[in-house]
Parts: sequence; C-alpha cells; structure tokens
Amino acid sequence: MTTLRLRPEDPADTGAVRRVLAAAFARPDVTTPPEVRLVDELRAGDAWLPKLAMVAEYGGEIVGYALLTRVRVCADGVNAPALVLGPVAVAPHRQRIGLGGAVVQAALEAATELGERLIVVLGDPAYYRRFGFSRADRMGLTSPWSGLGEPWQALVLPPTTSNEPPPPQGDVVFPPPWSKV
Repeated sequence: MTTLRLRPEDPADTGAVRRVLAAAFARPDVTTPPEVRLVDELRAGDAWLPKLAMVAEYGGEIVGYALLTRVRVCADGVNAPALVLGPVAVAPHRQRIGLGGAVVQAALEAATELGERLIVVLGDPAYYRRFGFSRADRMGLTSPWSGLGEPWQALVLPPTTSNEPPPPQGDVVFPPPWSKV
C-alpha cells in the first residue's frame, strides 16, 4: 500500500521540490520555468514562511507542492498581513489522483492553525472554488492581476477569536520575486 504524507517542506527537500516544479511547469521554450525561480527567490526572502511550504510525499517520493507566502494588503496607510497561494504543482506522473487538492488543503489547514485570515490566488476558478475561494475583486481586493476577473480570487479563513476584525481590503502588494512571473 502506498502512503501519502503531507508535511512542511524540509531544507533537504529543496532539490526534489525544484524537480517537481520543473516537471509540472515544463515548456519547450524555457530551460527553467519561472515558477522554479520564483520559489527559489521567495525561499531566500522575507515573505518565506517555512511552516506554509507544503509537500506531498507519496510512496517516499516528493510529488506535490503548495506554497503560501506573505503578501500585504494596503489601504489608507495600513499594511495588513495576508498570504498568496502558489505555485501549486504535482509531478506529471502523479497527476489526476487528488494529490494537488490534498497538498493545497494541507497548506490551508496549516495557515488556519497559524491564525492567518486571508489568502489570495491567481488560478482556475473551477479548481480553487472547491476550497472556498471566490472573486477577490468582490472582497475589495486589488492587485496587478485584478483585471483578469474570475481567476483573481481570495479565501477568508475562519477567525481564531469571536472579536477578530474583518479581513483587510485594499491593494495586495506582492514581494518583488512575483513581478518576474
């Protein structure tokens, strides 16, 4: 029986994560997909949150990845913390068996446990809707990708206390590595 293990990325996993990203985002016109460089640069910066870089280990092999990193929501001089989901990847030989959904769900649960309130993503609305994401623009969130409409999405996580303020609204500011994607 093959076992699925979902866990935070360990520093020793860097090479395996790079291979999963490179295979999942492979294109004939580039040797290193931008998603690989994005994760490398995020890993080296202030937006990196080690407990929120999740891997899916299937049969002892790392085959899936979901990353949550820090972004800021800015409005009226206030800088509120939020997260961005991405990239999400599954090795091609293990796609379509639920590993992507499992590793995303593990990342969302880890964020909830850490008391995070808001996650944004740019991706397929039909896919991310199953996790509770909906249009970010309808939540008062803007970004360089707002003009894309439905793919610009957000998820409000449950509050940890009953008197917690509502999630922030405003312009979502991404760390510099995102400008290269």
